[in-house]
Amino acid sequence: MSEPLQPLADDYEENLDRFVVEAIESGVVWGLATEQGDWALVDSERSDDVEVMPFWSDQRLAQALCNGEWSVYSPVAIDLEEFLDEWLPGLHSDVVLVGVNWDEQLVGEEYEPLDLSEELEADLP
Repeated sequence: MSEPLQPLADDYEENLDRFVVEAIESGVVWGLATEQGDWALVDSERSDDVEVMPFWSDQRLAQALCNGEWSVYSPVAIDLEEFLDEWLPGLHSDVVLVGVNWDEQLVGEEYEPLDLSEELEADLP
């Protein structure tokens, strides 16, 4: 039986720290995709014409968003090594920001993919 899920904090830095710790512990991050392989994207709050791809450190946090108009999505695990080696550089090249551990209202901080890569790599054993 899995341990109870701790709610996300109101502090975005705390949610980033949690993302880093949990992603390294589990070796995966979670995105949302449709059965056709379309990944969830939202418009950036900071920049016009820029999209953000959200990721979570726990499947249950990602699953919490899969309702209403987002019921077409399901959580999909991404190996952390692949996330670091392929996803984040690719998102950077595509000028897509990343969101980490956003809440159920899709509220959270937006990060440059290479900044997130640095955060993760700094904490890797």
